Amino acid sequence: MSSELHEECGVFGVWNTEGTNVAEDIYYGLLSLQHRGQEAAGIAVCDTAGEKGNMCVHKELGLVSEAFNEEKLHALKGNIGIGHVRYSTTGGNEIRNAQPLAFYYLKGTLALVHNGNIVNSATLKQQLFEEGTLFKATTDSEVVAAIIAKMRAHTTNIQDAVKRSASKLLGGYALIVMSPKKLIAMRDPLGLKPLCLGKTKTGYVVASESCALGAVGAQFVRDVKPGEVLTISKDGVVSDCELCNQKPAHCIFEYIYFARLDSKIDGINVYDARIEGGKALARRYPVEADVVTGVPDSGLVAAIGYAKESGIPYEMTFHKNSYVGRTFIKPTQKERINAVRAKLNVLESVVKDKRVVLIDDSIVRGTTIANLIHMLRSHGAKEVHVRISSPPFLYPCFYGTDVPDNSQLIANSMSTEEICKKIGADSLGYMDIQDFPCMTGDLPICKACFDNHYPV
Repeated sequence: MSSELHEECGVFGVWNTEGTNVAEDIYYGLLSLQHRGQEAAGIAVCDTAGEKGNMCVHKELGLVSEAFNEEKLHALKGNIGIGHVRYSTTGGNEIRNAQPLAFYYLKGTLALVHNGNIVNSATLKQQLFEEGTLFKATTDSEVVAAIIAKMRAHTTNIQDAVKRSASKLLGGYALIVMSPKKLIAMRDPLGLKPLCLGKTKTGYVVASESCALGAVGAQFVRDVKPGEVLTISKDGVVSDCELCNQKPAHCIFEYIYFARLDSKIDGINVYDARIEGGKALARRYPVEADVVTGVPDSGLVAAIGYAKESGIPYEMTFHKNSYVGRTFIKPTQKERINAVRAKLNVLESVVKDKRVVLIDDSIVRGTTIANLIHMLRSHGAKEVHVRISSPPFLYPCFYGTDVPDNSQLIANSMSTEEICKKIGADSLGYMDIQDFPCMTGDLPICKACFDNHYPV
């Protein structure tokens, strides 16, 4: 288990009315969503003017740039398509679990991409097993695909099948389903997972985050409403809000950590939210210090907010080596620590003989932050005061955020004072749940990993 947090996936879909191939656009969209998953990437396309059901799919383990090259993109011919980047919280990191999932069924062909976790997937899968359904992957995404295929046999169109399937799914999810003639996008009724709609000169785009729209020249239209089903076809965009009847509970960690800085989700600018979070930390946990700094990249913006509010100068104290591999996939703790040291190097002239305020987004097990504190002290920092722009993790997340079970959460077994001593800090302060409105205003949020109040 990593000491860092990871989102499960990012999804992207394109409809082009002029018949132009969309694989390249999907590629650039996925590059913009790479932060949401780095274990696998895939694209599926279909030509609406060609032979019905003729889908092309390519997916591989690794980053988007590792999975695709010019030759592979050129082979994917179609004017509608979907793409996916994956980090596995349900099902292992195997090619059979990579998406898009494409399959033949009674009504033809379908492909699907999914972000999130279906909390009742085990029950649903057992029911499908008993009905004779076969599975080859180990993800809840395949359960979703099987339910949609089953529902399609009893509905007049694919969008109704997706909607009827949603009534059986509990959890947080964003789906994009591709049939030979349509794209259907849906967001879970609580809005736990983000999804937005964009428009180009020649069609429409659906993406996990608005930052991916700009990568393909699309203009942001709006967020998909919680519970809404959007059908994109040659007739345009049709909205079905029959399931939009629950109180939303948007994931607070999109604003604390997951989303890219240039995204806007449900009316909230991610960059502004993190600045305000840092300011709230400074008001609640002031300290006399010489320098405020952040852990790259997750703590940098909150650190700027802390510096603005406190009046303590903000400095970059770590140089990040962007060419080092992903630390969270290292198999042992020693290797992960060595990888962190290779990735981050302290700027000694900035911290020597200084009292440092170190900002990060979270503490899961405490190993990473302890290593960074040791690095700062070894380069001459006199004091290290840690401030965390989220409350202590006390409970697991079941909706697609990789928050582990209670036994692996340091805050579940130690007090703040004990954690402070264990990580080697001079002081430690966490964001208070009561300060969330500073970041997200009156937006209804899910904060179950902090307060044990699960919306599902």
